[in-house]
Amino acid sequence: MLSDIQIRDFAIIDSIDISLDDGLTTLTGETGAGKSILLDALGLCLGDRADTAMVPERAERSEITVRFSTHDSPNARDWLDAESLAEDDECLIRRVIYQTGRSQAWINGRAATRAQLESLGATLVGMHGQHAHQALMRADVQRRTLDNHAGHVELLQQVAAHHADWQAIDAQMAELAGGSTDHQDRMALLRYQLEELDANALTAEAFTALEQEQRRLASAGEILATCQAALDRLYDNEASAHSALASASRDLEPHLDTASALGEAHELFMSAQVQLQEGCQALRQFADQLEMDPARLSAVEQQLSALHDLARKHHVEPEQLAAHAMTLRNELERLESADSRLIELAERKQHTLAAYQDAAAALSASREQSAQALASEVNALLGELGMAGAALLIGVDTDPDAAPSPHGADRIRFQVRTNPDQPPGPLNRVASGGELSRIGLALEVATAHTAELPCLIFDEADAGIGGAIAEVVGRKLRELAGHHQVLCITHLPQVAAQGMQQLQVEKHQTNDGQTRTALRGLSHEEREQELARMLGGVEITEKTLTYAREMLAKANA
Repeated sequence: MLSDIQIRDFAIIDSIDISLDDGLTTLTGETGAGKSILLDALGLCLGDRADTAMVPERAERSEITVRFSTHDSPNARDWLDAESLAEDDECLIRRVIYQTGRSQAWINGRAATRAQLESLGATLVGMHGQHAHQALMRADVQRRTLDNHAGHVELLQQVAAHHADWQAIDAQMAELAGGSTDHQDRMALLRYQLEELDANALTAEAFTALEQEQRRLASAGEILATCQAALDRLYDNEASAHSALASASRDLEPHLDTASALGEAHELFMSAQVQLQEGCQALRQFADQLEMDPARLSAVEQQLSALHDLARKHHVEPEQLAAHAMTLRNELERLESADSRLIELAERKQHTLAAYQDAAAALSASREQSAQALASEVNALLGELGMAGAALLIGVDTDPDAAPSPHGADRIRFQVRTNPDQPPGPLNRVASGGELSRIGLALEVATAHTAELPCLIFDEADAGIGGAIAEVVGRKLRELAGHHQVLCITHLPQVAAQGMQQLQVEKHQTNDGQTRTALRGLSHEEREQELARMLGGVEITEKTLTYAREMLAKANA
């Protein structure tokens, strides 16, 4: 429900703050007072394109803020939840248009795009009349209107479920076939890659061992020289460490009896000689076994180079080649088994398509039946609304060969003819603004118990009519207000009297000669005066006042 509108510096409006009730609200005022400007302002918050011409020269910007209660609008709540913009059961939309041409928008205090405003607005408000924001022109709205009237929820769910299954199977088949890559070519490439990897790849442990062997072979000469130098210093030379220890031990032996404290040092020197001798034997044994092998070194280095080249080719590290080969082998096995899986999925897809087509055919039949019933209801209402020669035609064009869709195989078309001798055509091309608004009213009344939008706005649904027909339009609007919040711009007192709330748009001149528009809610007595003005013009007589009172009393009886 639309609960509040605030407008600042927009066209000839300085400032408007208005609160709206549920039920039927009528907007009245003299021609040219600016009633349509209110719809222009509201349209900006619902995603219409900004026009800097609407920003007064005296102001830097125009600002429009509207507040909705979403407790009666599940589609709007779902949209806000999906966009992470939900704020309890309230929706506050703000739009600012600058003289420079820049435009900004916010939903519940967070920046929003015009596309978001348009998408959200489609769940909150339906407009009927010569206004850019007319949801009834959209094919998806026409389809939902017919489906809601038909009430075939189960059929819609079956079609959507079969479509989802068909789509999932199709995606699996595309994945098994390698997407856009040819299935057989991919398997041939994998076999070639695995043959190369199996012939060359090493495990991480084997690669590490090979690197260690390369380092050992590459430094064999340096290791041998180091070993020999150590043996010379420790054992082989006359001035070696072993000779020094042996000489020291011999020199100490004659004094051990007279200086027993030397015994500990003597024993340690003797032990050191033994350990030094064993260490040198181990070092000599290692040096004797270490050989220079240039051929092996060359082979190892060539193997490492080949492994690095192969790793670059597969975009992995050399020690990861064996694991990469396992990954490719698993993919090859999956693809090799995919042929039989593809055959199985193709059979499932065919069965699912058949089930979808059966459900879609049942949905088409239900739509055909409901289209006739809805058109009959609307056409009867059009007769009551002063369009006896007009007719709404609802076409259900079925294409059984079309690719599955979640909504079935039908294209729904709403067409109208305003006179019996005219060919039917699209709503916005055949009907005038007033006719279009009354067609919208008839559709809303016929589908009132199923319609999705919480707020409906009618821009001069009474254009071109009067008398008894105008009273019927007013009663239908009031009847519709039992299911929706309804706002109606009207010039007819018969329609205005049916409102539960009446707003008056007034145009006046400021002291400096500027034209301004204001909007205010009318009390019961003020409504009598306004209805009398609408009945009798400038001069309000007691007779017109009495008639106005009777109209209000009759509407509220």
